[in-house]
Amino acid sequence: MGKTVKIRKDDMVLVIAGKDRGKRGAVLRVLRDVDRVLVQGLNMRKKTIRRKSAQDEGGIMEVEAPIHISNVMIMGKKGPTRVGYRMENGKKVRVCRKTGEVL
Repeated sequence: MGKTVKIRKDDMVLVIAGKDRGKRGAVLRVLRDVDRVLVQGLNMRKKTIRRKSAQDEGGIMEVEAPIHISNVMIMGKKGPTRVGYRMENGKKVRVCRKTGEVL
């Protein structure tokens, strides 16, 4: 069985530590095996691209680098929040710990 990660793709998150502290973005991808997430437009790194043919252009491209899960926090309707779970109609759903609303 894999690890339980409370953050999912397309969640809005707030970065709480690191150089992008205080910025918000949507989760593009969750890397469960290394406990990291890719957040849209944050933690940008430069990546060099080689030319594959005479028509292709090489160059330097900016891409998102992974951020550790402990450095981001899910955004609820009233700001950053922790995530809990609750059973509703026989299904396990994620809920906002601050307000109790379903995420």
